Amino acid sequence: MCRHRIAIEIAIGYCLVAPVWAQSVPAPELPEGTTKAKATTACTECHEARIILQQRLSKAAWTKEVDKMMKWGAVVDPSDRDGLIDYLSSNFSPEVPAYVPTQSKKEGGSKASSGNSH
Repeated sequence: MCRHRIAIEIAIGYCLVAPVWAQSVPAPELPEGTTKAKATTACTECHEARIILQQRLSKAAWTKEVDKMMKWGAVVDPSDRDGLIDYLSSNFSPEVPAYVPTQSKKEGGSKASSGNSH
């Protein structure tokens, strides 16, 4: 019972903090591609694009990930599965440079000013 309560408290805390965080950093989009719209619909129904953008998986790992998400309820038409895997593995493979999140002006300014105040 205690573990469930802790999980609920963490989830509630995230929900309270997430809107503030989301306002300070623009939400990124998935890269252009023939399956971008389907990936956006299937993946960002449950995840923010940032979760996908930071991944660097092989095609075999993306295949396992897509299959797992479909089992968990991701809305992916079986005829779109292979195209989605190709899109993800070509845009988010180990060979692609790491995702670098953009910083809001407010965050960048506060870091610079905090260093100068001491």
